[in-house]
Amino acid sequence: MTIKRFGSLGGVGTGGQHLPFSSAVQAGGWLMVSGQTPMTDGEVVEGGIIEQSRLAIQNCLDIMQQAGYGLDTVVHVTVILTDARYFQSFNKVFKEVFGAHPPARICAVASLVVDCKVEVDVTCYKAP
Repeated sequence: MTIKRFGSLGGVGTGGQHLPFSSAVQAGGWLMVSGQTPMTDGEVVEGGIIEQSRLAIQNCLDIMQQAGYGLDTVVHVTVILTDARYFQSFNKVFKEVFGAHPPARICAVASLVVDCKVEVDVTCYKAP
């Protein structure tokens, strides 16, 4: 099995720090996208949970597209919210994006290392 890494030179985190992990890793038809926060060019984009959720998910979708995967290939999503009160609002965005192809999902509440409201990762599969 071949393993292919995307963004392995590392992204840029808050304050311009180098992130020492791949944006995604592909192995045998699977694609695992690292957790994405609502960041653009290494800076958190301010806004409410709706705006931050859309951007975190879009960041995942952009990485997936670079690797040749689409929405219909998403099999699992992990969501971390910083406040349980964000759950319904996040679900609204989630349904907008994944409505036609709902994946399995886990959603948890925890503190994040980055000062934002949400982090999202995805696992995709397509036959090799």
